Amino acid sequence: MLIAFVALYLLVTITIGLIASRRVHVTKDYLVAGRSLPLYMNMATVFATWFGAETVLSVSATFAKDGLNGVPGDPFGASVCLVLAALLFARLFYRLNLLTIGDFYKVRYGKSVEVLTSGAIVLSYLGWTSAQLTALGLVIHVLSGGVVELNTAILIGAGIVVIYTIFGGMWSVAFTDLFQTVVIVIGLTLVALLVGDLAGGAGKVISQAAAEGKLSMFPAEMDAAAWWAMAGAFFAFAFGSIPQQDVFQRMTSAKDERTAVLGTILGGIIYFCFAFVPIFIGYSALVADPSLKELFGSDDARTIQRILPDLVLGKMPLWAQIMFFGALLSAILSTASGALLAPTAAFTENVLRPFVPHMTDRQNLLTLRIILVTFSVCALLFALNSKSTMYEMVQNAYNVTLTGAFVPLLAGAYWKRATTQGALCSIVFGIGFWLGADTVAAEALVPPNLVGLFASVIGMVLGSVAPSVLANKGTSIEAALRHQGHAGGGAHAKHAATPH
Repeated sequence: MLIAFVALYLLVTITIGLIASRRVHVTKDYLVAGRSLPLYMNMATVFATWFGAETVLSVSATFAKDGLNGVPGDPFGASVCLVLAALLFARLFYRLNLLTIGDFYKVRYGKSVEVLTSGAIVLSYLGWTSAQLTALGLVIHVLSGGVVELNTAILIGAGIVVIYTIFGGMWSVAFTDLFQTVVIVIGLTLVALLVGDLAGGAGKVISQAAAEGKLSMFPAEMDAAAWWAMAGAFFAFAFGSIPQQDVFQRMTSAKDERTAVLGTILGGIIYFCFAFVPIFIGYSALVADPSLKELFGSDDARTIQRILPDLVLGKMPLWAQIMFFGALLSAILSTASGALLAPTAAFTENVLRPFVPHMTDRQNLLTLRIILVTFSVCALLFALNSKSTMYEMVQNAYNVTLTGAFVPLLAGAYWKRATTQGALCSIVFGIGFWLGADTVAAEALVPPNLVGLFASVIGMVLGSVAPSVLANKGTSIEAALRHQGHAGGGAHAKHAATPH
């Protein structure tokens, strides 16, 4: 019966996505939903895309094992990212009328920086997308009672997401996100009430968590290494997830500037508050069934993510199982679809298109869909060969953009002296020092990703103030906005804002 309900839910989701695809006529519809989403839909897409499998399964399990000091990146850093992105970049991105975040790097620094940063952004999505596909496979594997092997289940799940994303793009993502947000909120709230009762009530769960030190964000016994590790995880999410195409798409899909800012902030606040619901459920599961702690001893880190599915299947009534897995699938599907569309857009528009500049809009739409399938295959291979938890996979993914894309983005928006030479130095220094530190001194006091971030800042400053060896290929933000104003916002955004 449970499997039948899950199959019906997946069918309904695919149907919604395919119906929404009828709104796609040009590339702008496919990538940013025609820049027409009202506040409630914009807010829902921000929340649903951020509220993914790692939040429900991995963050909750990591909290149950390590407490709040084990999850500084998500939900804390992830929520800060959305608020900062809204306050610092939403109005600017919307006024520039761009299709992808890579377009910003092209306008500000030229084609070389556009290609390099977009390549880094695309690579960063491998970990995030793989985490969602792993989760979807885990759900199918658990529901089948182990009959469907995990890797086979991951393949099946990937096929489901690709089907409705490939046709409808951002319109499919927006409509399915709205539907899935409702299911997530209702489903997890009801399950939290039930699991809390099984554990002896919310009061008992919270008091036991406090007694075991799970609610201490900064335990007194933490040494310098622990503080640096927490900082590395926090900044990976808080800064590394800002230069991401999915964040950009949600802001620029809004119907106006105010909606872009307000929708992103509200989505981030709701995400932060609601992220503690699965955390509560996960710890309540351990209180209700202490034997689940045995999962922490597995050599495969992914095993701890089975805490909630195992409890729900073993101790919950059918209606609660339906609500939980409906909410879980909603979280996974909403994030996975966005995680497939975002790198597809970045690669097609900012890595491939600069070398094939004369594609028609119809050819561009076809190319986007081909790239989406190709990226899905790459993410599948990554998922099938990784044994990290989803939380670890996502954090590692954001290190790429933290060290290779964040500083050029921030400097390009707010430092007039930032140049193409500075941006290239920032990218090379940031990624180079991060990878170098991770190779030779991964256990050093300062985490490799922060070494890369510091090096990226130094590279930007030195490269911009030093005598120019490389000509500046970009333009100032003021000039780009003036040019956009003259263009009237009606042309293809990429070409309307490109400097002469």
